[in-house]
Amino acid sequence: MSPTTLSAGPEHGHVTFLGAGPGDPGLLTLRAVEALANADVLVAEHEVLDVVRQHARQGVSEVHTDPDPSQDPAPGTGTPQLTVVDGTSTTAAVPAVRDAAHLVMEAARGGRRVVRAVSGDPGLDTYAAEEMLACAAAGVPFEVVPGIASAVGVPAYAGVPLRDAQGADVRFVDARTASDRCWTEVGASDGTVVVSTTLDSVAAAAGELVSAGRKPDTPMTVTVAGTTTRQRTWTATLGTIAQTLKQAKVLPSPDGGRPVIAVVGDRSAAAQRDQLAWFESKPLFGWKVLVPRTKEQAASLSDQLRSYGAVPHEVPTIAVEPPRTPQQMERAVKGLVTGRYEWIAFTSVNAVKAVREKFEEYGLDARAFAGIKVAAVGEQTAKALIAFGVKPDLVPSGEQSAAGLLEDWPPYDPVFDPIDRVFLPRADIATETLVAGLIELGWEVDDVTAYRTVRASPPPAETREAIKGGGFDAVLFTSSSTVRNLVGIAGKPHNVTVIACIGPATAKTAEEHGLRVDVMAPEPSVHKLAEALADFGAKRRLAALEAGDPVTRPSERRPGARRRRSTT
Repeated sequence: MSPTTLSAGPEHGHVTFLGAGPGDPGLLTLRAVEALANADVLVAEHEVLDVVRQHARQGVSEVHTDPDPSQDPAPGTGTPQLTVVDGTSTTAAVPAVRDAAHLVMEAARGGRRVVRAVSGDPGLDTYAAEEMLACAAAGVPFEVVPGIASAVGVPAYAGVPLRDAQGADVRFVDARTASDRCWTEVGASDGTVVVSTTLDSVAAAAGELVSAGRKPDTPMTVTVAGTTTRQRTWTATLGTIAQTLKQAKVLPSPDGGRPVIAVVGDRSAAAQRDQLAWFESKPLFGWKVLVPRTKEQAASLSDQLRSYGAVPHEVPTIAVEPPRTPQQMERAVKGLVTGRYEWIAFTSVNAVKAVREKFEEYGLDARAFAGIKVAAVGEQTAKALIAFGVKPDLVPSGEQSAAGLLEDWPPYDPVFDPIDRVFLPRADIATETLVAGLIELGWEVDDVTAYRTVRASPPPAETREAIKGGGFDAVLFTSSSTVRNLVGIAGKPHNVTVIACIGPATAKTAEEHGLRVDVMAPEPSVHKLAEALADFGAKRRLAALEAGDPVTRPSERRPGARRRRSTT
């Protein structure tokens, strides 16, 4: 019986050797995500844990095998340290053993499901193979979940295809273990060579290829931090790569030991990469964008920013708390059940959450909305209602705001409307626009404080310094209160930071606080705001390319450079 078909008994557990890919968490396979969701213990180097942990369940034990800094052990070995996601696990669960293979087997004892995650693909990891053999010898059942190899995934993200229509030969070399014979063989071929090496060893690898017969003018690309928003690629030749990295001020550097993927061959020519570099040419690639909203509200916006290549940093500026006097809200919710209202209007996701929590407190569910018409101020509020099990009857067809809702709201008709009352659960600081408009349309309104908005606690000192010191490339302001609160708890953003506002009122507040507004959403929608920022970034990138300047982020300002007023 093969080791992969043994039953996972209580003594042996089970081990999944999982390829985490080159660095982008989005490249994990569906099978990898499934295995991570069922894992009891994760074993990996620290940087790999950062890729896989978001798919693990709460309470999973994390063991990282980072090497002892006083020594230079091989990858996959080191003094493991156990950290715990929450209090349901204990540090005594996995003993601290030196050898990674023994660590994996110790973690599997007692029937635990262990995921041993490695960078790239397990089949290309020498130490993973040794750990598999150790499991087989000990009778520990295991399986292998392949991942995208760095030598394949990184060139794809760098816009460097490895084969052309003629099907040129492709050779893969790990410069850290390559023998003289290996260099001689790849040097004698005229195909593409993909070299896994480190930043400070790139020039040496190029020299090996030249010594083995490759021409010094052979094109070469070097990519560091591939498939992540820190990715950076340089194009040169075997003979000029050392000077290129020096001119780019990459070397000498304390980070010279960072892994890189170098591609050597005609297909890595600069002209082709300019056309195929899809990842690094995203409109907000590498931009660190501040999202000052509540965490629940920021999630979908952050996902959209990531699709543009940005790195969102969520800083809550508003905390939501229950109303000081809950009796009014309690009476209104009871009125829903007894038929007091014809309509209920939700003007925010927080209003939906507040009503839903009160429903749960009373043992109610979405069925309590039967016979009541439901309105939502916009798409995000409508999505929150649908998640609650309620499909809104009215969502603005135009502007997603109180004014837009009033545009589509029907006037009260005593013939067709048996009840003339609207329940409006909202924040304590909400404007009176909707109330006044509904009254004008003939409706009676129960304007109820469903939640209070208060200023959030200040972010960590590191974040505050980044805000004031120009560490962020852009900040998105989605309301006047986010402007006031962010400045109040963290200080005013640096003048190199791009300021994007959701509408004229928010822009006016930003200007009153001494901020120059660069981007304005074409309509009051957080997603339109993100689109507008992406458009600003794309135009900025194009202008740099047309001027022959390097494409830089706003935070990469030149010393003494003055910020130019945007014409966008």
